[in-house]
This record gives sequence, C-alpha cells and structure tokens, in this order.
Amino acid sequence: METQFLKSMANRDENNTKELHIVMFPWLAFGHIIPFLELSKFIARKGHKISFISTPRNNDRLPKIPHEFSNSITFVKIPLPKIDGLPNDAEATMDIRNEEMVYLKKAMDGMEKEVTNFLENNSPDWIIQDFAQYWLAPISTRLGISRIFYSIVNGWFLSFFGSFENMINTNNCTSPPKLEEFLVPPKWIPFETKVAYRRHEAWWMVESSQKNVSGASDLYRNGVTIEGADAIIIRHCHEFEGQWLKLLENLHHMPVLPTGLMPPIVETSIDVKNESWISIKEWLDEKPKGSVVYVALGSEVAVGPSEINELARGLELCGSPFFWVLRKSSKSGYTDPIELPDGFEERTKGRGIVWKSWVPQLKILSHESVGGFLTHCGWSSTIEGLMFGHPLIMLPFLVDQGLNARILEDKGVGVEVPRNEEDGSYTSDSVANSVKLIMVESDGKLIREKAKEMTSIFGDKDLHDNYIENLINFLENHRKVKN
Repeated sequence: METQFLKSMANRDENNTKELHIVMFPWLAFGHIIPFLELSKFIARKGHKISFISTPRNNDRLPKIPHEFSNSITFVKIPLPKIDGLPNDAEATMDIRNEEMVYLKKAMDGMEKEVTNFLENNSPDWIIQDFAQYWLAPISTRLGISRIFYSIVNGWFLSFFGSFENMINTNNCTSPPKLEEFLVPPKWIPFETKVAYRRHEAWWMVESSQKNVSGASDLYRNGVTIEGADAIIIRHCHEFEGQWLKLLENLHHMPVLPTGLMPPIVETSIDVKNESWISIKEWLDEKPKGSVVYVALGSEVAVGPSEINELARGLELCGSPFFWVLRKSSKSGYTDPIELPDGFEERTKGRGIVWKSWVPQLKILSHESVGGFLTHCGWSSTIEGLMFGHPLIMLPFLVDQGLNARILEDKGVGVEVPRNEEDGSYTSDSVANSVKLIMVESDGKLIREKAKEMTSIFGDKDLHDNYIENLINFLENHRKVKN
C-alpha cells in the first residue's frame, strides 16, 4: 500500500512539473492586451508554453518580444468578422469611438468558432481569459480545460459589481438599476469605503448593466465568465488595500490569486524609438529636482477641446514646470487637430513643454526632476506613478478611473481635481489649485510624503515577483488531469 502511495505521489509531482500549455485570450484593448502579454512572459520564463490569441492587426501592433520567448510564446491570429456598425480595420478599442464598443464585443463573439477549433486541436491545460468572451465558459467545460478569469484592474473595481449571480441577473432584469444606486458604496461591501461613482461617471455603470446589440450586458459577460471558473487572478496585492481580495473570495466562492502589481522595468538601453528620450532628458535635466509635473491622460481618453483649454490654462496658472503629453486620439472619427489656447506655448516656453508624439513614460517618471503626476488614474499609470513615489493629481474619465481616484485620495497619496457633479466639467482654477497643492504648498506635504512611502509597495519587484511565483505554482498544481 505504501509503495502504491509513493508511486502515485511521484506521478503527481512529475505531472506538476510537466510543461504546461496555456492559452491567453485578452479583450481587444491594449490596456488589457499588454498586461496579458506581460503575464505570459513571466509564465513562459518558468518553462511553459503560451498561445496568445488576438486578431491579426492587434498581434502585429504588439511590441517585439525578446528572442528568449521565440519558442515559448506563439501568437495566434484569429480574424475579427465584419459586422455592421464597426469601422473597417477596427480591431481594438483604440480604433473606435466609445459608442461603437458594443459592435466590437459583438464582432469578438464571432471569433467563437475559430477559437473553439483551436482549443479542440491543441488541447491546452489552461485558458486565461478576459471578461468579454463569456461563450468560453461552456466550451472549456465541454473540453475539460481549466479556466481562469484575469482581471487586469484591481479588487475594488471588480467588487463593485457584486457576486457573479448579481452580474448574470442584469441580462434578464425587468427593471434596470437606477443611476443613484452607483453614487454610494454597494451594500455588499462590509467595511467603510469611499468607493462610489460621481453622477457624471455613473452612466457607464447603468449602460454596463443593460443588454445591448451584442445580446449581452457587460456585467452579464463578467458574471458568466466568473461562474464556473477555477480561479480569479487579479492585478492587486495584499499590501495595498488587501481587504478587497478577501471580499472577492467571499463574493465568488473561489480562489482569488493576486498577480501582484507587476511593476514594469525601466529599460536602460536606447533603441530607435527611444531617441526622443535624448531631447526630453536634456529638458528635464535643466529643471530643479522634484519641480516638474508630468501630465498624461492615456491613449484611450478622447479629451474635448474645452477640457484641453481648461487644462492648458490651469497649467499656465499653476506656475510649476510641466511636461504634457498631448497626443491626438487614435480613435476612429476623431479627426480634429488639437488646438491649445492662443499664445499658450509661447507664454509657457521654457517652463513647460507640450509633446505631441510617443514618449518613454517610465523614463520620464523615473527622472529626478519629476515631482508629481497629473493622471487619468488608469490602473497601469497609477502603478507607474506610485512605484516612483509621485503624488497624484487625478483627473479620471472612464470605467474604473473614478473609483481608483476615490481610493487613492482616501489613502492620502493624491488629490482629485474638483469637477461639476452633473457634467464632469472642470475649470482652469481647479486644475491650477490642485497642481499647486501637490507640487509646492505646505498643505500638500503630507500627500507628498505618503506617496513617497508607496515606493516600498509599488516599487518592490521582489514582492510582486513572489506573487507571480505563487500563481505559477497554482497553475502547475491545479490543472485538470487529462485522460
């Protein structure tokens, strides 16, 4: 009997160390695709094989991966079917307007047949998927493939949706939720928090709760994806607001595995694309330590002309040196040129710079002259700012960004620019006062100190690498045993 037990344990150990084949399948947004790719690299370094599924154009637009992954990460190109309502060649959220998002989800649903064929022919050990592909749940069950939902954002955003049963019910709800329900913390959060949407933000939650032309609400997609999954993995850590991870386990009754914050590494080499860094660095080198506010609102936010004008006037009024990345939106239909207030660049010449093309954001944030970050509060940008200890001036626009701003302001690491509750508008004075508080005023000293303290969490690579190690151990030890 003992010999039989030892033999079974040996077989189990051999099975656990065997090379895994893992399918990664992110939503069609580069804010999702890039974290999926980064996680793929971590897993591939441990000797496992990755099949990375996206559309041809999206895979072609990804940054070139190092040669070390040439045999371990395979990019699988599955075409996006043509559907009415979606512009030609649109394969990612960056290619479309917000109102066209439902058609992108509907088109992604049309990938089901080819994705199924790939899974049937390749029999992977795991599928790690995003929220939109709810149709993967029954397919993976039928094929006996272990499945994980990967949330590239944080615990409070996913918790705001409630249980997967609550999400699923939104598709058949006869009385859609009212906007006012999202202006306060949800009833299922058992601890005190300020997580809630502002009135001008809450329309997003209302729309996400309603069935659309794709036949499914966004929350329904989330719920079906989570139901029956083997685990949830999420870009979060116990050291920062860890109570949200426990809440997620209680809501969904399954393992919740943080990946850590996956702080990116600042590249030291200068490639052709990074040649712009030479002139940027020369400008930054001339500024006093901690004096520059770095301004970047992400690639997905389409900021309107009046918002740009108020932001520009605010930067002019604040008096601090600034480096503003102001790129024209790549979204389909946004053809108007960016227009700044008359004479703005001449009046701020020397003190400020407006950069209208790609920048090496990590290099800028790591420069000692940068002392604050005016951000849209996307989770990746937040991590990048706090890993260098920069206090945040927060101007959220979309999806999770408002909730992120509430948490971060409550933690004392930044300040949210005051806005009109109804329409989300802000003034040059509100921008200027927020920047001055963070950058120079004595009342902002505590915020600057608390942000600096965050480097011990957000910038600790060893801490977050350990989270990845634990995740890979889970993948190796909990896959379904195949006949």
